Amino acid sequence: MFAALFSNKFLGIKLAITLLSITDFSIVSNVSFAMVYFYSKIMLCRFLIILLSSFWIITVESCTENYIEADSSCKEYDLNHPLILTLNDALREISGIHFYRKDTSVFAISDEMGYLFKIHLKNDYVTQKWKFDKPLDFEDVSYHDSLFYILESNGNIHTLKFSPHGDTITTQISVFDPGGKGKNEFESLYYDSSRKSFIMICKDCQNDKKSKVTAWGYDPENHVFTPSVFTIDADIIAKKAGQKKMKFKPSAAEINPATGELWILSAVNSLLVRADQNGNCKEAYPLNSGLYTQPEGISFTPKGDMIISNEAGNKHNSATIFIFKRKKVS
Repeated sequence: MFAALFSNKFLGIKLAITLLSITDFSIVSNVSFAMVYFYSKIMLCRFLIILLSSFWIITVESCTENYIEADSSCKEYDLNHPLILTLNDALREISGIHFYRKDTSVFAISDEMGYLFKIHLKNDYVTQKWKFDKPLDFEDVSYHDSLFYILESNGNIHTLKFSPHGDTITTQISVFDPGGKGKNEFESLYYDSSRKSFIMICKDCQNDKKSKVTAWGYDPENHVFTPSVFTIDADIIAKKAGQKKMKFKPSAAEINPATGELWILSAVNSLLVRADQNGNCKEAYPLNSGLYTQPEGISFTPKGDMIISNEAGNKHNSATIFIFKRKKVS
């Protein structure tokens, strides 16, 4: 629509300039017609000025809309200017990522697809994939002790093991059954070495109150789920974010190995939260929804560089990965 408007305006400008360029008075046969002719030229001048002014206003508004910046108080990362990598169509609904330090790549999963993807950051972003299950609502991926762990939204965890040659995958499923008839939905899974356990943060769980978000533990050795490892206070997050109240809905979380802090991402709330490992909020950074279309995954390099994945949204045709270099904080 904007392209058509742009084209039509310049067509009108071209026509106006053509008409205004007529200077051969021999075509004017009488005084009356000459007066009409000069009046027409004056009106065309006015038309041209209005046309150019309206075009300038539309252009400026369009540009400023695209450059509305998010919260700038984050000292460790420039949240407004990431390095942006565009992903292929198979990852349009990328829902979880994990940085793989052995070869500087990113493993990822896509919602409703039973594939594990590998994105090679040092090899022109070549992407590999391995099928491990039928399409289900997969939300996050993590890695520990040579095994991959895939989280379903219902809390089930799929453990993936590659064969020695790396060409096949064997899978084991731990079924999450907390009891009760209420809804339990998760999107976040990460490994906590201090607890020797994976942590699953509720997005919407049956026992959570409006201002509380609980975290479950998962023991990878014994395949046991543990309730209420810690609780996140959403009222504190709301206050840090400058809001009166909120229903906090995490979409991804990871511990930053450079600082030991827990970073929690929320697509619904358009927030990035920095907390301690017990979920106590330190800071909350609002995110620009124009840039962060649907942030669903977060991971870190050993040096603390941050990686965030975005699903393809209504404003953008492709999913993306954002990379943020960690700044030195005095």
